[in-house]
Amino acid sequence: MLNLLTSKQTREVDSHTISTKPISSIDLMEEASRAFVNAFRNEFADKTELISIYCGTGNNGGDGLAVARMLKEDGYVIHVIVARFTEKSSIEFETNLKKLSLTGISILEISDVGELPEENSNVIIDALLGSGLNKALEGELKKIVDYLNSLQKTIVSIDVPTGLPTEGTIDLHASVIKAKLVITFQRPKINFFFPESAIGLERFIVVDIGLDEKYIEGQITEWKLIEAKDINIRPRKNFSHKGTFGNALIVAGSQETMGAALLCVDACLHTGAGITTAYIPKKGLISLNTRIPEAVAYLRNKDALPTKSELIKYQSIAVGSGLGKSKSEIKLVKFLLKEARVPMVLDADALNIIADNPLFLRQLPINCILTPHLKEFDRLFGTHTSWLDRIKTAQVIAIKHQIIILLKNKYSFIILPNGKVLINPTGNPAMAVGGMGDVLTGIIASFLAQGYKAEDAAIMGCYLHGKTGDVLKEEKGMNSIPPRYIIEKLPEIILKSNS
Repeated sequence: MLNLLTSKQTREVDSHTISTKPISSIDLMEEASRAFVNAFRNEFADKTELISIYCGTGNNGGDGLAVARMLKEDGYVIHVIVARFTEKSSIEFETNLKKLSLTGISILEISDVGELPEENSNVIIDALLGSGLNKALEGELKKIVDYLNSLQKTIVSIDVPTGLPTEGTIDLHASVIKAKLVITFQRPKINFFFPESAIGLERFIVVDIGLDEKYIEGQITEWKLIEAKDINIRPRKNFSHKGTFGNALIVAGSQETMGAALLCVDACLHTGAGITTAYIPKKGLISLNTRIPEAVAYLRNKDALPTKSELIKYQSIAVGSGLGKSKSEIKLVKFLLKEARVPMVLDADALNIIADNPLFLRQLPINCILTPHLKEFDRLFGTHTSWLDRIKTAQVIAIKHQIIILLKNKYSFIILPNGKVLINPTGNPAMAVGGMGDVLTGIIASFLAQGYKAEDAAIMGCYLHGKTGDVLKEEKGMNSIPPRYIIEKLPEIILKSNS
């Protein structure tokens, strides 16, 4: 996993790199600018397109000036606007301004937004202000950001969109550059993964600028980014049998919502559980046998509970997909929380039942995995005004109850019992379809049954679920992916991740 850093930590990494490697601050800026240009060139190949670069007078502006010089050398048509809204400027900015003045590039310096001429470029590079912002923009800087946004041009930001804080609460009413693309340095910024960041960026690319990776990974941070290499599927050995890979109990379904149960069961089966047992109402038996004949049916009676000896058969239990919230289901959830001695994953109606019965939180088994989406999370733990506040609440709850909370979104957050926050990078908007969560629950239940630790099951389940969606979107160009497509593709993705 990759460490994600605050802006303060990033500055410390910059300083450490400069002090321990034979590289100066201006040379490091040159490396960063070259990395930006290489990525920019891949995205914008047409060198006849006029490009305007708006630079502040700090180091982000210095990056912009270096980028302007390099793009000019590459044959792009460049126009530079320097926003001198303050008397302060960095040494690196002034150094690059001198270099740029020797290239013949048109440089317009302004101290007032009213001095700006008509903007004829279709592509704008934003180098006004970098990381470290701790308050909303105001004055001339706010005016120029609002002006650039009003042009409806394609904006590419260097490292971070001007006005967007790299960590902390994102003010949805603040002025922020609306970048189509951000080319960011060494690591994505923490706030890029929060939905509120959509006010400032649609997409980001990370480029390596030569910072000391060993030093970065030695930093103390509660934020981690999951990588492909974190997905370690154990190969199946000769003489393995179905008992080797566990028996997962899927407690799901009602007469009206058997679809959710079937998706969860099928996903568990396709992820490799040795036996997948569906604990469903009798009226769901025909649909189970028709859709998933490989699953074992364990019929649920409203007035009866499984015996403790019955529960011993299973290596994991998933509860909630299409379960319902009647008195019998409430009684069942309470019983399972109290009596089950195997890893559990709770979703959908199981979470809604807990939300309606807060005392059930005290009975959650250690390392139990909760998989709420936004509305389920707020029903469980109260209304929140931002995603950062949800993460903070999740950290408190996870530490207090020693559980894992998987808060689902475009970038899902996995909050561990020690308060660490793991961010899953896979997945896409085409997966925003009813039933996707049921598939994820089945995947995680399968990994738990196979003997993976709860943390690893949550990480692998979330990553592979999203990765499968990404592959399908790429291969088939699908705008909307039915969850059953994920299930069918999943074994192939698991095999490839293990090769």
